[in-house]
Amino acid sequence: MNKLNIHHLGTAHPKATSMNPVITSIYTADPSAHVWDDGKIYIYASHDVDPPQGCDLMDRYHVFSSADMVHWQDEGEILSSDEVSWGRPEGGFMWAPDCACRNGTYYFYYPHPSGSDWNDTWKIGVATSDKPASGFKDQGYIEGLGGFAMIDPAVFIDDDNRAYMYYGGGGVCAAVELGEDMVSIEGEVQEMTGLEDFHEATWVFKREGLYYLTYSDNLDGNNRMRYATSESPFGPWTYRGIFLEPTGCSTSHGSVAEFKGKWYLFYHNQAISGEGNLRSVCIDELHFNEDGTIQTVQQTLEGVKPVQGAQPISYRTEIYRATTGKVGGGARFRQLEDGTTVVTRMDSETAACTFDVVNGGAAGGRAEIGVIYGTAERLAKFRLSVNGKDYSFINALNTGGIHDRRGYTGITVTLKPGNQNIVTLSGGQGEVAIEELQIKYLEG
Repeated sequence: MNKLNIHHLGTAHPKATSMNPVITSIYTADPSAHVWDDGKIYIYASHDVDPPQGCDLMDRYHVFSSADMVHWQDEGEILSSDEVSWGRPEGGFMWAPDCACRNGTYYFYYPHPSGSDWNDTWKIGVATSDKPASGFKDQGYIEGLGGFAMIDPAVFIDDDNRAYMYYGGGGVCAAVELGEDMVSIEGEVQEMTGLEDFHEATWVFKREGLYYLTYSDNLDGNNRMRYATSESPFGPWTYRGIFLEPTGCSTSHGSVAEFKGKWYLFYHNQAISGEGNLRSVCIDELHFNEDGTIQTVQQTLEGVKPVQGAQPISYRTEIYRATTGKVGGGARFRQLEDGTTVVTRMDSETAACTFDVVNGGAAGGRAEIGVIYGTAERLAKFRLSVNGKDYSFINALNTGGIHDRRGYTGITVTLKPGNQNIVTLSGGQGEVAIEELQIKYLEG
């Protein structure tokens, strides 16, 4: 591939609104949203790996960040089941996570079975880092918690700095106070009472002195989100109603966060894939009535507008144009109008496009592999491989045709230092015309 000597700063591919779904390159679900001291908002999401094999294949947690609620940066993979020494030997089953921060340490909580008998061996694992979206190392699991359907951990730190973990599946919601170390428990586990038709997906937040507990219900094949309120973090809870109607997905799971003076609901649907095990994160505004009750969330295609005063985050970017030089495996080409470059057109599993001198920078590290493409498919896919590591399928949504190459898709990976990185795009589903590769450096 020919590298263009172009380095630029700024936010690429600007949008007027976030659009829904907001994350489209890969499938993500169960979003837990948090605002940290760096002024950005982060989504910690589960990952529906494509091609799907059901919930047992969920793995490779990713984190996403934004300074304006509209432009979301994939921060990359932070934990996978093969990094969990105590976990289920078959891997997978990395379900809905959460994150908390105390004294400069970020604690990433995730449910994972410790044995092959997965539904009876759930534990809550903990990984820690001194950064919000990278560098996480697994620290084992929380002693004293575990067993049947113990999933969906959600951690809430109150105004007095006491921390509580809520979790639950199989129709039971429970909570326990965490110790100062954030990995031990204080006191007894307590079942939350007053919740009507509780199924799973607990989330707790506080507004104007009132505690809110949100969760998904048991509506057959299309869960809704309900909520209850309390004057205490342990309840008793007073049921308040349904605030998110079905999203078209067989599951429902969300979180609530305030950012720059507005409240938002983060949830998922299956609008891209049409499949309940390939889900996508969405965001819409959340509004309260004067008495503190929550208005029904309006699910939109436009998503949310950028927050006022947000400044774009600058990144160094290098661009590589597709040429005939390193394309093989049955790919077909089409000459561009200027006659100097070609577009790789992938419409079969044998088509491949390799960039073999991709620069990882002086020290290497995290970088977003972005692809400029065109496709007439409603949903096309190609497989991404970096230095021999398979990142599975990346989505390419319709642009209007292969001649209309204004589509952008990609994920963040880890590159080696220098010009020794090999990036391969290979055929997966549908016809895609690939014009260029963009490397956006998150580190270095």
